[in-house]
Amino acid sequence: PSGEGAMLAVLGMASKELDKMLEMNNKKYECFIANDNSNLQVVVSGLKKDINLLSDDLNSKKIKNLKLNVSAPFHCELMTPAAEKMRIELEGIKIEPPIVPIVSNVSAQAILDPIEIKKLLVSQVTGSVRWRESIMWMAKNNVDEIWEIGSGKALSGMIRRIDKNINLKNISSPEDIKAVEF
Repeated sequence: PSGEGAMLAVLGMASKELDKMLEMNNKKYECFIANDNSNLQVVVSGLKKDINLLSDDLNSKKIKNLKLNVSAPFHCELMTPAAEKMRIELEGIKIEPPIVPIVSNVSAQAILDPIEIKKLLVSQVTGSVRWRESIMWMAKNNVDEIWEIGSGKALSGMIRRIDKNINLKNISSPEDIKAVEF
């Protein structure tokens, strides 16, 4: 329900280490890794009461964490009703095969099959965003330039922490678009 979920950014702790902590405390609070953003930045989703207990535990261990201003606990099983709505909406939509492969942040793999794209779009609602692994896959598969389109440079910062060899471009205004040379 609206207003009952929360998300928490955990800084300075690897995803595997945080996953172990969540497993060890699964009777105390139920939280889910929502985003594996970089080697030392992970976002967790859950009910507010559980996120608050996790935050207290992290604070007691001097692990930096920050509650995010979000409307729901995205990318976890608490979003199952939304995933079902997404599945129903996508049933009537035809997706053409993409011209270039799409790297799914659910599988951290490239896909071209429209049926698989639909399945992964639904899975993305409840599935963890494997951003770090997706960027690693791209780097391993010779992607040497990534463009971040939108305001800010948050994704570029995460990419830089994952692989310093990827050339980054940012488009955040109409002037940036006009200045692009192809």
